[in-house]
Amino acid sequence: MRKLWIYLREYAGESVLAPLFKLLESLMDLLVPVIVAVIINDGVQRNDPGLIFRYFLLLIALAVLGMGFSFTAQWMAAKASVGFAAKLRQALFDHIQHLSYRELDTLGTDTLITRMTSDVNQVQNGVNLALRLLLRSPFIVFGAMIMAFTIDTQCALIFAAVIPVLSLVVFGIMLLSIPMFSRVQGLLDRLLGMTRENLTGVRVIRAFCKEKQEIGEFDRRNDLLTKMNERVGKLSALMNPATYLIINAAAVWLIRKGALQVSAGALRQGDVVALYNYMALIVVELVKLASLIITIDKSLACGRRIQSMLEVAPSMAYPLGTQAPSGAGECAVRFDHVSFSYSKSGDAALTDIDFSVRKGQTVGIIGGTGSGKSTLVQLISRFYDATEGKVLVDGADVRDYPEGALIRKIGVVPQKAVLFEGTIRENLRWGNEQATDEQLWAALETAQAAEVVRGKEGQLDAKVEQGGRNFSGGQRQRLTIARALVKQPEILILDDSASALDFATDLALRRAIASLPGNMTVFIVSQRTSSVRSADQILVLDDGVLAGAGTHGQLLSSCRVYQEIYYSQFPEEKPAGPDGASPREVPA
Repeated sequence: MRKLWIYLREYAGESVLAPLFKLLESLMDLLVPVIVAVIINDGVQRNDPGLIFRYFLLLIALAVLGMGFSFTAQWMAAKASVGFAAKLRQALFDHIQHLSYRELDTLGTDTLITRMTSDVNQVQNGVNLALRLLLRSPFIVFGAMIMAFTIDTQCALIFAAVIPVLSLVVFGIMLLSIPMFSRVQGLLDRLLGMTRENLTGVRVIRAFCKEKQEIGEFDRRNDLLTKMNERVGKLSALMNPATYLIINAAAVWLIRKGALQVSAGALRQGDVVALYNYMALIVVELVKLASLIITIDKSLACGRRIQSMLEVAPSMAYPLGTQAPSGAGECAVRFDHVSFSYSKSGDAALTDIDFSVRKGQTVGIIGGTGSGKSTLVQLISRFYDATEGKVLVDGADVRDYPEGALIRKIGVVPQKAVLFEGTIRENLRWGNEQATDEQLWAALETAQAAEVVRGKEGQLDAKVEQGGRNFSGGQRQRLTIARALVKQPEILILDDSASALDFATDLALRRAIASLPGNMTVFIVSQRTSSVRSADQILVLDDGVLAGAGTHGQLLSSCRVYQEIYYSQFPEEKPAGPDGASPREVPA
C-alpha cells in the first residue's frame, strides 16, 4: 500500500491542509460547551441578557468559522482523493496495457475490471475519509478529556475511566465485524459473478429450459448472503445500545458527582452541563471512528490488491530504440523448431513446429479444435513468446523488434470479431488514423462489407453500438477484416475470421484479397478445407504437432489428418472402398 502514496504526492498540500482545517473545525466544537457553561453560569444565573447575547453571537461566529473550516477541508480532501484515484486508475490502466497475453490470461478479465473500478473507488473513499476524519475523532476524544480536566479534576476522572471501556466495546465489536464483512464481500462477489454469467448466457439457459435450476441456485446463494448480512448486522447493531448504555451510566455518574460538587460549592451548574456535552461528544466520535476504521480497513485491502496488480511484471522485454530490424531475403515468416506452453499448463500447446513462408504466399492453417491453430498465428505477432525455438519475421527474431514495430507490419483479424462504440469510420481508422474515405471504401469492397455499410443510414458515419451488437456476426467479421486491410499490412492474419460467412462470400473474400496489389503474405486459419485448399501452402496441425505441410493435392495424397478433415466435409469425393462400395456404404 505504501507504494501507492506516490500518486498522492502532487496533492501533498491538500493532504496536509485538509486534516489541519478539520482540526480547526474540531477546536470550534470543543469551545462550544465552555461558552455554554459561561452563558449558564454568568448570564442565566446573574440574569445578564447582554452577556447572553454577546456569547450567543460568539456561538454563531464559532458555527460560521467551523462551517468554513469544514467546507475547506471537504474540498481539499475531495480534490486530493479524486486526483489520487484518477492517477492511480490511469497508472493501473497503463500498466495493464503493457502486460502480455500470458499475464492477462493469468489475471483474468473480471479481476482487472474489479481492480480498475470497485477497488479504486474504495481506495478513493478511504483516502477521502482518512484525510477528513482520521485525526478529528481522536483529537475530539482526547481534547474533550483535557477540557474536562480544566473544568474539574474529580469529574474528569470519570472520563479517564469511561474512555477505555468505550474504546474496548467499540473496537472489540469492530474487530469481530471486519472478518465477517470480508466474508460478506466474498459471498457478494460470487453472487454477482453468477448474476453476470446468467445475464450474459440467458439465451442458452432458456434454450435448455434451465430457468428453474438457475433461479434455485440464485436463491440459495442469496440466502447465504442474507444470513451472513444478518449476522454481521446483529453484531454491529450491538454497538449503539452498548455504547449508549455505558455513556448513560457514565452520565448518571457524572451528574451525581457534579451535583455533589455543586452542592459543595466546588462546581457550578454550567460546568456540569459542559462536562455532559463533552461526554456526548466522546461517544459520538468513538462510534464514528470505529465505522471509519472499518472503511479504511476495506480500502487498505483494496489498495493491497491494486498494488499487487501493479507489481506484476510484464514477461516480455523489448530492445531499446525505435528502428526495426531490416528485412532479409524472401522469407516472410520462419518457425525454427518452436514449442509453446501456456502459463500453468502442463501440456505443450505447440511442439517442435518448423516451417518457412515466402513473402507474398498465402498459407492455410487447418486442424481439429484445440490443435493449436490460433496459438501458432499469435506467436507471429508476438502476443506470446515461444517457450523454445525462434519465430522470425523478415529474417529477424520477433524478440528483436522494438515495442510496436512488429505489430505495425501485421494486420490481425481475431476469432472474435470486436467492434467499438462509435461510428464505422472510427472503427475502420483503427487500422490507419490518416486513411481517406477512398481507402476505407476500397477496404470495405475487398472485405465484402461495402453493401453492408451502404445499407446503413449515414454509411461510414453510421453508429456502432458497444461490441457492435447492432450488426450480425457475419457483418462484424467483414468489418473487422476491412479494419485490418485499411492498415495495408505486410502480413495479414485471418484467424478463423470468416466462420460466420457463407461459402460464396468466403470465396469472394479470398479472391479479393488474392487480387490485392503488392506482396502481402496471408495466413488463413480455418476449419473449412474449402477456405484453404487454394493456398500456396497448407499447414495441418494435430494436437500441437505439425502433421503435414504442402498443397491441397499433396496433403490429400499423403496426410491422414488432412484426409479425415477433407472427406468429413466432402464425403461424396471419398474414394470407393476396396469392394467397390460407395462412400456412403463404407462402415464408419
